[in-house]
Amino acid sequence: QSQLVESGGGLVQPGGSLRLSCAASGFTAGYYNMGWFRQAPGKEREGLSSISARGGRTMYADSVKGRFAIFRDNAKNTVILQMNNLKPEDTAVYYCARGSQFGDLRLSPGAYDYWGQGTQVTVSS
Repeated sequence: QSQLVESGGGLVQPGGSLRLSCAASGFTAGYYNMGWFRQAPGKEREGLSSISARGGRTMYADSVKGRFAIFRDNAKNTVILQMNNLKPEDTAVYYCARGSQFGDLRLSPGAYDYWGQGTQVTVSS
């Protein structure tokens, strides 16, 4: 019943921006922290950013700090990842996920219990 659907991926040139959306259904997103992850071919899944259930706290991986921003609209059951100044190494499939522990903002896949199917982001000239 619980479902997460990512959208907004695509092809962008280095230095460009993309806005990813994660639409939640089957549960009240405002009760859960949420996170964004990515996985490139041959690489392990990497935690990028997380946000507390009410949106008051956020966490970012060093690789994206200052370039990406996470925010949420709980009235719409939606979480956003705004990505700026994109680099070729940002190329990956991007996933949103629901946190399994209230208040836990760790960027570890094991701390999340529901995952979307991912959206492809390709940064290339």
